[in-house]
Amino acid sequence: MIEVNQEHCRVVRDSLLGERAVDEQTFASLSVLAERLERVRELGMDFSDVAFSPDVMKLRRHKSAVGVS
Repeated sequence: MIEVNQEHCRVVRDSLLGERAVDEQTFASLSVLAERLERVRELGMDFSDVAFSPDVMKLRRHKSAVGVS
């Protein structure tokens, strides 16, 4: 079973809600959660449609845009 560290979820949630700054800790937590999401998808076809919310995807794109600038 895949263990979920709630701290990463809290950091991302609070960043999305504007309760904390979007910073390197936010993107580090996103990275950890992305790795875990890939492991869930590898469990089988039943999990192939599991994905981040649109808001999280927008936040991930924001990091890519900042990294290129």
